[in-house]
Amino acid sequence: MNTYDAVFFISFGGPEKQDDVMPFLEIVTKGRGIPRARLLDVAEHYTHMGGKSPINEITRRQAAALQLQLHTQGINLPVYIGQRNWHPFIEDTLRKMQAEGIRRAIGFPTAAHRSEASLERYIGSVEEARSRIGADAPIIDFVNPWFDHPLFIDAIAERVKDVVAKPGHALQDAPWVFIAHSIPCSMAQAATYVPELRRTAELVCATLGKKDYTLAFTSRSGSPQTPWLIPDISDVIRDAKTKGASDIVSITIGFIADHVEVLFDQDVEARETAQEVGIGFHRAQTVGDHPLFIRMMADVIAQRMKSDEAPAQRSSTNHTPHGCYCYPGKECHV
Repeated sequence: MNTYDAVFFISFGGPEKQDDVMPFLEIVTKGRGIPRARLLDVAEHYTHMGGKSPINEITRRQAAALQLQLHTQGINLPVYIGQRNWHPFIEDTLRKMQAEGIRRAIGFPTAAHRSEASLERYIGSVEEARSRIGADAPIIDFVNPWFDHPLFIDAIAERVKDVVAKPGHALQDAPWVFIAHSIPCSMAQAATYVPELRRTAELVCATLGKKDYTLAFTSRSGSPQTPWLIPDISDVIRDAKTKGASDIVSITIGFIADHVEVLFDQDVEARETAQEVGIGFHRAQTVGDHPLFIRMMADVIAQRMKSDEAPAQRSSTNHTPHGCYCYPGKECHV
């Protein structure tokens, strides 16, 4: 059994005040050729939401709750936060861990579904930072996939129940749409992203007795000429209205915190679309710091501690195509 000194909790990061917004966006989009005009447009989303993102505060709550949960299970490990795109950055935290004598830690990336833009990028960012630090950098062994973990499913289901139980709405019978971040179709073909999202959605539906659902996407960026996963949530809302629906339930599974991409893309843009077409829009919260999700994190960490196998997520090359077939000039309908 491996001996671990800490847990490395790896998050996306976000700006905490208006002056942080553009530097943050420049870090997120570095090397992607995004026009500055587009960054200014996205910066307006943050201004609309008060000039900051709540994700850092949610991350701190998640990490604190995780450390407490681990302690209640007899696992007395400190939890360090490292973020890809804002303070505390991954490399800075790894250097702090190194200075404090941490030799080996369990890495928990806050992305459940695998693609180059999500889970793979977290893992790659950690390995790049370790290579810059050198041979004495803390070793990070990542937890196994948890997109279908029963406690993750139960946490999402509880968030859905909070919405479906609203008085005055027959939301159990309304269309349910599960939401994730869109990615380029070429990236989706090389990853297990879509089937893992579908598996999460199917398990939530099975838990709650729902027979059907739609998988939709938000947060598209990049060149308009590049095919990305669709349908967009707004298109799903319009389609639901044409089919006679009076309400729609939005369930975010591709994000684990109600940060600006969730708050703006759904609570502002998607809700405005729903109002325009005359359909009720009901969004379930992300899992955030729900006690079941905290227990899930502790469970996958405990399982990693028990494992004598080699780290399961060192490589980003062990994926097989999922059957999402793209055609020139078109986008993926999944």
